[in-house]
Amino acid sequence: MNIKASELIAKLMKLGMMATINQVIDSETAEILASEYGTEVSVVSLYQETVIKKEEEDKEEDWRPRPPIVTVMGHVDHGKTKLLDAIRKTNVVDGEFGGITQHIGAYTVKINDRPITFLDTPGHEAFTTMRARGASVTDIVVLVVAADDGVKPQTIEAINHAKDAEVPIVVALNKIDLPNANPERVRNELANYGLVQETWGGHTLYAEISAKKILNIEKLLEQILLQAEMIDLRANPSLMAKGKVIEAKLDAGRGPVATVLVENGTMHVGDSFVIGVYSGKVRAMFDDHGNAVDEAGPSMPVEVLGISSVPSAGDPVEVVESEKYAKQIAQKRQELLRQESAKKVRKVTLESLNELIKEGEVQELRVIIKADVDGSMQALKEALEKLSTSEVRVKVIHSGTGGINESDVMLASASNAVIIGYHVRPTARVLDVAEKEKVSIKFYNIIFEVTNDIKAAMEGMLSPEFKEEITGGGEVRQVFKISKVGSIAGCIVTSGKVEKTNKLRMMRDGVVIYDGVIKTLKRFKDDASSVDAGQECGIQLDGFNDVKESDAFETYRVIQVAKKLE
Repeated sequence: MNIKASELIAKLMKLGMMATINQVIDSETAEILASEYGTEVSVVSLYQETVIKKEEEDKEEDWRPRPPIVTVMGHVDHGKTKLLDAIRKTNVVDGEFGGITQHIGAYTVKINDRPITFLDTPGHEAFTTMRARGASVTDIVVLVVAADDGVKPQTIEAINHAKDAEVPIVVALNKIDLPNANPERVRNELANYGLVQETWGGHTLYAEISAKKILNIEKLLEQILLQAEMIDLRANPSLMAKGKVIEAKLDAGRGPVATVLVENGTMHVGDSFVIGVYSGKVRAMFDDHGNAVDEAGPSMPVEVLGISSVPSAGDPVEVVESEKYAKQIAQKRQELLRQESAKKVRKVTLESLNELIKEGEVQELRVIIKADVDGSMQALKEALEKLSTSEVRVKVIHSGTGGINESDVMLASASNAVIIGYHVRPTARVLDVAEKEKVSIKFYNIIFEVTNDIKAAMEGMLSPEFKEEITGGGEVRQVFKISKVGSIAGCIVTSGKVEKTNKLRMMRDGVVIYDGVIKTLKRFKDDASSVDAGQECGIQLDGFNDVKESDAFETYRVIQVAKKLE
């Protein structure tokens, strides 16, 4: 408004508000203040300011058919990567760790001069992550099922993911060259999940292939193109490019690099763009063979250089008129992100459960169970599901054996669930992720304690009387067996501080094998009362000698917490 700050402060004082030059005033005060000087104020939300406005016209006559984008899914070892290899005629598996697909890439292949883009994803996990971030880039799912093995748990999971995303499925019956292959049986199994082939009166296309022997691969590609024709995929290459990030990383020599899949329009070298909450200018682009390209049209995957920072998979990419505008939008989006993350995310915890039930926010308590053995897991699952009441249904959305891992936490975060660990512990990294995602993890050693806690939480009677405080952690580097004494664990303390008075929990592969007291704690040959991070020590456990190298441990103390009235 071109008015000195001192004058505005004086005016605010007259209006009864004591303000300083750096103070932020709310929108109502700003409107009153501006009206004093005859100026109108329009309040725009940050979100409205981050929507990219474009003047371009999208004419229907400019639309052209675009290549289909295909994701290959299926059970482990049914031949997903082998199939992509057969399609690309190159061998990726051998160079990869343990023959498991390590990264998400995208490749374009041509059949009869018609391109198809494949997303080489490690199965449905990447598909789910992309969808959890609101990005559905796949047009068609190719479901790989081994003809000798049939439908497996991950096959069903892949079918459910594809159906949930409303993406058509083309079935590739792999390994038909094997003597015990039985494609008919597999067809019958798949028909139970709604994948009925056309000759049986259904709508699903099937292809019998052998990825290893490179048999009928052409037929599968033809079926994909046929399916693509049915869904009529079109895009307008004359517009400014829009797309999604498939993966992104920080390259030591080239800076932030993102694999972008262009969905509409064409991207050129030199274009300014907004990518998630960052901005950038296309310095260079490379296709899936690593060749530099000047432009990328619809359904084309390219590696893009020239981004201000590393975006996330699933982030939207949009080309804009100028670099200045791109920076403006990115700045506003970062501000909006800061505000959103500052707001308290309400995730369900056992402590807040009753309050959320009363407010009508929770009708279903979702639980993820991880236990040390299958029997305990089944027993826990049954016990918890019996706790459902007319107000709240207890639903176990996932259960498994072994330590709590990152994908459990991500699943809990996406579905607002509580994780119950029974005789298992997560690693420090998983705990960090849980804290960031605000996921509640509870640990138990007795089944009825779990049911009592959840029952009490539902009735609003949960009393967090005792709380564990982790004081230190480390791992066993060597085990010394001394006659008449037992096993001494030669350890290194990796975090915090280990004190002789602490309790200690020993873990093997995330499963608790000992929980009790420290009998002796030594530094070299002397008894020690405490050992700091980075130091080595000898630990003997009370009545437990089955310690092995690379076992992990954490020390803790139990503190009593006064009950708070919230």
